[in-house]
Amino acid sequence: QVQLVESGGGLVQAGGSLRLSCAISGRTFSPYVLGWFRQAPGKQRELVAQITSTGNTVYADAVQGRFTISRDNAKNTVYLQMNSLKPEDSAVYYCRLDLFSGAPIWGLGTQVTVSS
Repeated sequence: QVQLVESGGGLVQAGGSLRLSCAISGRTFSPYVLGWFRQAPGKQRELVAQITSTGNTVYADAVQGRFTISRDNAKNTVYLQMNSLKPEDSAVYYCRLDLFSGAPIWGLGTQVTVSS
């Protein structure tokens, strides 16, 4: 059974950086898409960035140029490097794995709070 565990969230001042990690346990198969999503209070969950099994990446306009998604296949981990953080980046960040067979798999999330 595949499971996702996020880590790396915390409290940071505006302009600071954080790196989130999404550790994947269990077997995964290609193709897949792994995405980072976020949800702020009272708002819908939104896609932040995603990476495919072939290495293609997509970013939301709001984070383009500030966030970078990457993966370490040896560690079965996907990262989200977040730079130049803004208060509006505050949210619970989730990773989601879509294996294109069955429902996507979600992690439990990690809180990111950016103070002004």
